[in-house]
Amino acid sequence: MTVDPLAEIVTLLQPAARFSKLVECAGAWRIHREATGEPFYCAILEGRCRVTFGGHQPFILQAGDFVLAPAMRDIVSESVDAPATLSAMVPTQLSGGHFRVGRLEGPPDMRMRIGHCSFGAPDAALLVSLLPDVVIVRDEPRLATLMQLVGEETRERRPARELVLERLLEVLLIEALRSGTETTVTSSLSRGLADERLAAALHAMHARPAHPWTVADLATEAALSRSAFFARFSRVVGLPPMEYLLAWRMALAKQLLRSRELGMNQVAERVGYGSASTFSVAFARYAGMPPARYARGDVQSD
Repeated sequence: MTVDPLAEIVTLLQPAARFSKLVECAGAWRIHREATGEPFYCAILEGRCRVTFGGHQPFILQAGDFVLAPAMRDIVSESVDAPATLSAMVPTQLSGGHFRVGRLEGPPDMRMRIGHCSFGAPDAALLVSLLPDVVIVRDEPRLATLMQLVGEETRERRPARELVLERLLEVLLIEALRSGTETTVTSSLSRGLADERLAAALHAMHARPAHPWTVADLATEAALSRSAFFARFSRVVGLPPMEYLLAWRMALAKQLLRSRELGMNQVAERVGYGSASTFSVAFARYAGMPPARYARGDVQSD
């Protein structure tokens, strides 16, 4: 059975489009977007700019580049020659979904398409924590094409619009995460999947979450010693192996409980517990409420 951990996590996140817009920039300009914690993405269509994410070192982005922030922190976008004393500006709306910042006359120096979406999963924070803070993809114009399709679908009122948008966003996010060449963090699921040894263990966990995995078993999957595997997994993915496995099992359990298609014993079995009672204890410890209460929809913020 072939399982793609990245695709599973993006699907569980239940992405939904909020809005997208085309922004033209000319002259000296600066935009400051405050942290929202929601997914933000941007494709540079023409020209270049400087972007700083949450106080990290600035990046120079140019046409063909794509940026994804699964949980947006403060972002400062500006012209490459913007003076340090320049104040942040509010883009001027030219028409629906079309904005301009900086000099209003003449041709733009830069064009970018910006998008915002939301994640419907109640445990989105947990899943997002497995992803990089920021992903930058260089010279992949197809991501801008996907963004344009998302924008068009958002504005039109076609049949099955929400389903189409969800699928487009899933493809967009997966494509960005698997194509990213630069990030602002050193550990994440996508970095683990780029490591051939760790990827084998991650695929095994996702393919058989009900298996009674041990660190030794997973080390065997990765063809590493137990100690080497534990240290490497913890460093590259950002969580120790058994913590990651628990997080993934509980994310699956929440999905199964929300669907209400299986009984408690079946849910427990699917995520690696021998009985409903042991699963209930583990779930309550992890989620802060019994699984039966969670299944009824009495869900507090995770």
